[in-house]
Parts: sequence; structure tokens; C-alpha cells
Amino acid sequence: MGLDFSVIPKYLDIVLLGALWTIGITVGAALVSFFGGIFLAVIALYAPAVVRWPFRIFSFLFLGTPLLLQLFLIYFGLVQIGIDVPAFVAGVIGLGLHFAVYNSELFQTSILAVDKGQIEAARTLGLSRMQALRKVVVPQAVRDVIPPIGNNMIALLKDSALVSVIGVSELTLSAQRAIGSTYRPFEFYVLVAAIYYIINLGMEAVLRRVERRIQASK
Repeated sequence: MGLDFSVIPKYLDIVLLGALWTIGITVGAALVSFFGGIFLAVIALYAPAVVRWPFRIFSFLFLGTPLLLQLFLIYFGLVQIGIDVPAFVAGVIGLGLHFAVYNSELFQTSILAVDKGQIEAARTLGLSRMQALRKVVVPQAVRDVIPPIGNNMIALLKDSALVSVIGVSELTLSAQRAIGSTYRPFEFYVLVAAIYYIINLGMEAVLRRVERRIQASK
């Protein structure tokens, strides 16, 4: 059986719809991971021990277990205790929390690198500790950590394919459904690879533009 890419146009709308779902999941999870990473970093560095340790245990669990298992626990596990999370939301939360833990490590390093004299100066101006963190420290830390955070976002895009296992019709699952009707796996997987590559290029272009603006503002 030879290759036959002529089958693709008939199912292209299904695959492109899956690509839109992939972009939506990636954007949603990226926002959760970004702001969640900042939150976890601040908790890890400045919260009292009674607050800090539960979050450290949470981070350890997310670092030490596979993302696939975390998705299963959120989607299939929570329903057993009465929390019914839609598949799309479960995917966003699972991916977002997973990468928030990794982003937290980056944010902690960047926050600690900010000159402590700036915090002292902010305090002398009448700012509280949290105000100094929010207005002085965290903005600088975010600015300096954008490049490695961008790398995590690229990895997040690739890992978004895992949400297909909980029934989200993202790009990979949409292609699999087309394959089930045509029995043409190679053609559709090549198409999926090309679409992922295009999305990846778009994300890299956005990240480079953000980095240039940050460098210009320094």
C-alpha cells in the first residue's frame, strides 16, 4: 500500500479543530504554570513553615510522578470524592500544575538573585514586605527568567498530546480519529507533526519578541 495524501483534505477540518483545542490547552496551562510558579516560589521562600511544608510536599509529588498519572488522578480520581472536572479543565489544571512546579524552581533562583538592597530600599520607602515583593522583586525576577520559562512552554506544548488519554479532542486524538476512518496513519501523523512544528515556530517567535522587549527595557 503506497502513500496517499489525497485523503487528508476530507478530514482536514477535524484535524485543524484539534489543533485549536491544542492551542487552547497550551495557553490555559501556560497561564496556570506561570502564575502558579510565581505563587509557589513566593510560598517556598517567604511563607511560614506551617504553610511552606504542605506546598513543598505538593511540589515533591508533582516532580516525582509522571504527568500522565497526574492527569489520571485529576480526571478519574477526583470524581470519586465528588469533584467532577471536565476533561478540558482537567488537562489545563494537570499540565499547568505540573509545569508550575518546574517554573517555581526557576522563579526561586531568579528571586534570590535580586539584590537584597532593593528590598531594603523599598521597605524604607514605606512598602510592606509583600508590597516590596510584588512591586520590586517579582517583576525583576520575571524579567530575568523569561528565556528558561519559554523553554518550559515549548515542552508544555509537546506534552499537551497526553490529554488525549482523558478524551480531549486535541490534535493527536483528532488525527487518530481520522486514521480510524481512513487507515492512513503515516499521512496523518506527518500532518500532525507539521502542525506541531508550525505552532512551535509561532510560540518561539512570540517568545523572542518578548525577550527583545525585555532586553530593550533594561
